[in-house]
Amino acid sequence: MISCLKDKETLKIAEKTLSKYKLCDHCLGRIFAKIERGLTNKKRGQLIRNHLKKHKKTEVKNCWLCSGLCNEISYFADLISDSLNDYEYETFLVGSKIDEDIISGEQELFDFTGSEYSESIKTELNREIGKILEKKLGKEVDFEKPTIMAVIDTSFDVVNLQISSLFIYGRYKKYRRDIPQTKWFCKICRGKGCKRCNYTGKLYDESIEELIAKKFLDRAKGDSESFHGCGREDVDVRMLGNGRPFVLEIKNPKIRKLDLTRLKNDINTTNKDDIEISDLHFSDKEEIIRLKDAGLRKTYRIVFRGGKPINNEKLKKAAQSLRGKTIGQLTPSRVAHRRADMVREKQIYNCNIESIDGAMATLTLETESGTYIKELVSGDDGRTKPSISEMIGIPCEVTELDVIEIKGE
Repeated sequence: MISCLKDKETLKIAEKTLSKYKLCDHCLGRIFAKIERGLTNKKRGQLIRNHLKKHKKTEVKNCWLCSGLCNEISYFADLISDSLNDYEYETFLVGSKIDEDIISGEQELFDFTGSEYSESIKTELNREIGKILEKKLGKEVDFEKPTIMAVIDTSFDVVNLQISSLFIYGRYKKYRRDIPQTKWFCKICRGKGCKRCNYTGKLYDESIEELIAKKFLDRAKGDSESFHGCGREDVDVRMLGNGRPFVLEIKNPKIRKLDLTRLKNDINTTNKDDIEISDLHFSDKEEIIRLKDAGLRKTYRIVFRGGKPINNEKLKKAAQSLRGKTIGQLTPSRVAHRRADMVREKQIYNCNIESIDGAMATLTLETESGTYIKELVSGDDGRTKPSISEMIGIPCEVTELDVIEIKGE
């Protein structure tokens, strides 16, 4: 098993190195880390030194390179273990920050030896600390997607934790017409609080995001959150039917094992006249990307008013004409300040009349994701073509709008 460590070239490099540098067994062995599996670098160093015979052992504290750092592996493992006490997690990964003098010294050493088999002191520390922690914590190291990454600053004995967010998928229904989906910060103070926003920092007292996230943050003991919706509805639009998909991201959570059924019931009971959530399950970052790219069809119920009584036959012909039609929508004037000014082509899949009563009418529309429904009715001064106003020959305006189904998930 150790035949390669007796190789003449290996011993020649080791002899040359020890003649110039006083190295502990860890740092000597690390020069040949990729020779012979199943050995620690310390053991490699011991074996090579024994083969050379004339070079006495150098204590770790006197090592030219690490200056005792390799003796602190168990201590660093304890520091990390203590820092993880308050967290729930399945997997972890160890990282380290090493003093620049050691890093530059290591580069000098590797340049001098010319060895093709070396590894960095950072790699050794991370691996050996990880091995200790796996046994101590009963958790596994995960190099791809660890729940927590613990980075030890070896100069100051400080542990910094990088904690994976907790993702929860769900659907929400919105029953009120005065709640935005996400927090709207005051345009004057930008969230700091001023007289204009009554020192709340917000344009609206509450949002779908806040009504859902508060209890999740409390239970998970997270620092903050982000709300990722599959599209959004205007403040004055209700979200009914099967609800709008969303993913709630809890950042830096201490608790990950949440009772989603209990949370759902608590949120729905507390906000029974405002919102309702359903279909909760634990999710991941990839689901956010999927929701953003999904382009799901939506069905709307629209109540609108004409400038004068609506002609039944004209509206019936307009509804029939819209089925399967592609419309062109220049960015609506109401959002032009925050959206690129461009024409978007959108498909109208279906249009049905529910009722006509004088100047009032109710329609259901099934459209492609991203269709501006209010502008489809009003025409937005010709920015949407064709529009219902144009097709029936009178100006029309939406008075009530509900999303009643989001299809395709």
